[in-house]
Amino acid sequence: MNVQLKTEDVRIELGNKGILLKIQGTDKKHRGDLRIGRSTVVWMAGKTQEANGKHIKLERLIELLDGQ
Repeated sequence: MNVQLKTEDVRIELGNKGILLKIQGTDKKHRGDLRIGRSTVVWMAGKTQEANGKHIKLERLIELLDGQ
């Protein structure tokens, strides 16, 4: 996977639309987009539109990552 955010001592406050990460594989092929908002995370595989993406509450994502 190739996920990059290049900042240097920059603090970013998420607005209403959050932040959108473009994800590509090591072969440089587009895998999808990940939008991280204040309360929701949305995975949009390939060319999927946000309305058809997989939505999950940020709290639930944290629980999953903590193994609960």
